[in-house]
Amino acid sequence: MHQIFLQLLKNNKFRHFFSAAVICMTLFQPALADKIIIAAFGDSLVHGFGLDVNEGFVPQLNQWLIDSDNNVHVINAGVSGDTTAGGLSRIDWTLDSNPDGLIIVLGGNDLLRGLSPEQSESNLNGILARIADADLPVLLIGQEAPENYGIEYKNNFDAIYPNLAQKYDTLFVKKFFAPLERDISREEARKMFIQDDGIHPNAAGVAIIIEAIGPSVLELIQQVK
Repeated sequence: MHQIFLQLLKNNKFRHFFSAAVICMTLFQPALADKIIIAAFGDSLVHGFGLDVNEGFVPQLNQWLIDSDNNVHVINAGVSGDTTAGGLSRIDWTLDSNPDGLIIVLGGNDLLRGLSPEQSESNLNGILARIADADLPVLLIGQEAPENYGIEYKNNFDAIYPNLAQKYDTLFVKKFFAPLERDISREEARKMFIQDDGIHPNAAGVAIIIEAIGPSVLELIQQVK
């Protein structure tokens, strides 16, 4: 590996790229050194699926925090398509980045696949147990199942998030999409705030969600402090 690296350094393009990367990392690290770091951990709702680089959940939340005069940086630990099982398999990597707190938005893909509520709960429990071992505060944001899976499935799935929030004494927001339907019907909300895929919020929808959960994020920051 050492020999390969030396060979790469002989390439001018690679050497210039490597030098620029080192400079960027050097400049970036001190800028974050005094900031509170929050990891937004989740799926495509966190990652920003279908949106421009500045329109997703994380960049809009970072801008909201700047506008609120908070010295906080949110890192994007969202992976599109991730299930709760995928989240459990990678939570340790996110914790290795040493965040000061976490926002959890997971479970939507479990619903899309009709996965067992018991398995989803077990995975989320495993994630929260790892975070509890690291003694970090959490904001857990819930999902609610559609009624087409049947009332028993819905009741079992919907109960996962409040039960785990109580078990681990986390901050809790009941439903990620709830702010979009606060003053209008579900159909109107879909037309105005959801992308053409019928699943992901558009930039305007994300802005409404950020405004609604912002106070809970500020509570999370206070717990960090």
